Amino acid sequence: MKPEILQLNPILIPSINQQLDALYTVRRYFEQDDKDAYIREVGKSIRGVITGGHTGIGRALMEKLPALEIVAVNGVGTDAVDLAYARQRGIPVTGTFGALTEDVADLALGLLLATCRNIAAVDRFVRDGMWVKHPQPSAIPLARRFSGMRVGIVGMGRVGRAVAQRVSAFGCPIRYTDLQPIEGLSWEFVPGLKALAEQSDALVLCAAADKAEGIVNAEILEALGSNGFLVNIARGRLVNENDLVHALQTGRIAGAGLDVFVDEPHVPQALLGMDNVVLQAHRASATMESRTAMGDMVLKSLADALAGKRPENSLTT
Repeated sequence: MKPEILQLNPILIPSINQQLDALYTVRRYFEQDDKDAYIREVGKSIRGVITGGHTGIGRALMEKLPALEIVAVNGVGTDAVDLAYARQRGIPVTGTFGALTEDVADLALGLLLATCRNIAAVDRFVRDGMWVKHPQPSAIPLARRFSGMRVGIVGMGRVGRAVAQRVSAFGCPIRYTDLQPIEGLSWEFVPGLKALAEQSDALVLCAAADKAEGIVNAEILEALGSNGFLVNIARGRLVNENDLVHALQTGRIAGAGLDVFVDEPHVPQALLGMDNVVLQAHRASATMESRTAMGDMVLKSLADALAGKRPENSLTT
């Protein structure tokens, strides 16, 4: 009899779903209308859970799964998982750490280039037929050169380092801030976020800081300055969105490239009409390559835990 797995979020890679179905009896919780009744029906036999970083799993649901042996997060965010309760029960909670790095860093670079060079705004200008109506060069504001910009990176983990490697190819001086200097890095460490903003033309948020909130506020944006750009491919709540909107409306910063938001999928209405803002729908890891690698890591975590082994990426055991 195949082990039973409760899947809280869909996985978009067919080959991963095929492997899950071959190995396990997959209970697709996300497809159920009456989820409470479904858990009463299948909860006692569930040995593993697959969830996403945003969905996570709380104590109330885990308490209804007495046979639970593994929570495999298909992502890197674990703040929506009750880690303390999982640790108390000895349940490993895993994430797909490392699988997303290259694609997230690629999008950070894309947002930097798109924002500095007004790529999205000019694309709309052409598509809307405005170039034909206004062919004079002055109809489109001049953009900013990205090459050589001073780039400040907030959080020099896997993604931060990958971003630094990419922007260094553009001749960008790089500084970073983190909880402490990281041994072996050649880039300059700046001990405070405000000081980093003051020394940066572009500030890139890469910190997987699940508990931090609103650290990029009016003070930090003022320090970044009227020629500065903000890029966030980390956590939406790292930014005080009201302060960001005000800074953009009043020219306190030059522009922003945003993949994440505080209350997804709800984006502050004021941002939607701004030509100096490039918006994405939390898509930094949304490539076939990343999502396949993530699915493979979920499969391995499930297999290891159900075989009585400690999964490699466990945060709780």
